[in-house]
Amino acid sequence: MKKLYQQEVPLLTAMQRYVAEGVLPFHTPGHKQGKGMHPALAKIMGRSSLALDLALMEELDDLHEPHKCIKQAQDLAAELYGADHSFFMVNGTTGGIYAMILTVAGPGDKILVPRNAHRSIIGGIILSGAIPVFMRPEVDNELGLAMGVTPETVENMLADHPEAKAVLIINPTYYGVATDLKRIVDIVHSYNIPVIVDEAHGPHLKFSPHLPLQAMDAGADICAQSTHKIIGALTQCSLVHCREGIVNVPRLKAMLQLVQSTSPNYILMASLDVARMQMATEGPALLSKAIELAEWARQEINKIPGLYCFGQEKIGQPGVFHLDPTKLTVTVKGLRLKGAEAEHILRHRYKVQVELSNIYNVLFLITLGDSMIEVSRMVEALRMMAEKCGGHNDFSALTDVYSNIQYPTPPVQAISPRDALFGRTRKVPFTESAGLICAEIVTFYPPGIPLLCPGEYVTEEIISYCMRLQEVGMHISGPEDYTLKTIKVVE
Repeated sequence: MKKLYQQEVPLLTAMQRYVAEGVLPFHTPGHKQGKGMHPALAKIMGRSSLALDLALMEELDDLHEPHKCIKQAQDLAAELYGADHSFFMVNGTTGGIYAMILTVAGPGDKILVPRNAHRSIIGGIILSGAIPVFMRPEVDNELGLAMGVTPETVENMLADHPEAKAVLIINPTYYGVATDLKRIVDIVHSYNIPVIVDEAHGPHLKFSPHLPLQAMDAGADICAQSTHKIIGALTQCSLVHCREGIVNVPRLKAMLQLVQSTSPNYILMASLDVARMQMATEGPALLSKAIELAEWARQEINKIPGLYCFGQEKIGQPGVFHLDPTKLTVTVKGLRLKGAEAEHILRHRYKVQVELSNIYNVLFLITLGDSMIEVSRMVEALRMMAEKCGGHNDFSALTDVYSNIQYPTPPVQAISPRDALFGRTRKVPFTESAGLICAEIVTFYPPGIPLLCPGEYVTEEIISYCMRLQEVGMHISGPEDYTLKTIKVVE
């Protein structure tokens, strides 16, 4: 077997070689290496970058049937992450999740998924025609956050649904909470079915012993990682890793072809190649620095009256087996603020933008792009916000109107999401929809966790919960009527 050298970037090298040859292009894209690009964009991107916006030439390989530089780049990623095969994704982890689900489940097949599933998971289930069997994650009511699904929950659900074709796990969550993935994998494999992992927020886990176990090392069969979220690829860039054995690898390749563009952007793919090389050569040092910065910030934030940033003290609580410390979830209800209000203040008063906000919290990501300069400025912004808001509450004892908002009981699945989405529907007032079958996704975003999915019965509890989320300023995504005054239901 040919020895692989992680310092190499075979795809980027091939692209640069093509440009250096001075070939006269009579192929797509139409801007012809930037010559036809309008100056409004060309000045920003630069001719040297636009020259690398290339197409499918022989020496540049084909993402859908790679056998040259793209295959070499993907093989390097597989070696680094401990996978049998790795695949480049240029339409985000959403495309990877679609492909994973389409690989393991078809029309009418059951697949176990956590209720705190990102809407991309629901989209993949709709495309496949599968039937979701939702597993309830543990919930931290004090923080208002869904944590992980426990091994016991997975075991009980499989006992109730032994006909399931696969189990999908989110690990870690958006907030960096990891479950006992290795134990879950062992349980699922005892049924001889695959474990697929939405590891969107874990492309960096491989590179530090202080981070949760990555999916491939836990024995998972397929996982999808957002290489752009924490490490250095461009937005939209992700990796799908798989292990041979339970999974039909040729089918996975076919599904990846189905969900990806036939004209993939070479600059995006090159950024995956370079991000892999960077992590292979510098990853442990870069992650060590990011973790150190995050832990310093966590300590400083917890000194600020009215704020709380959870950490290692949560490990061992239900659904919390490990934590990614680079995720800083700052609870602001001690300031008598809603998360959306804190996000607005930080952005417009202090020029600090959070990753997301929810009812109680704002989330900050500490990555390889941060230094003490940025992190200390963020902490100082939080300190000044707290002083102006009079943050003197004892967080642990705080009770107010926000504390009464609880996650609703998951609704009952009446028909498949696909049947509901493509069946005959009508619109009704949302407040009068209890007992009817929902025909669209209702999500409060971020982080994109559906409260209603196509095919589920609407309940009074969910109606009330959605109205409370609207009251505290959360953004609705999914339904045609984004104000949620009406909702589509099955006739």
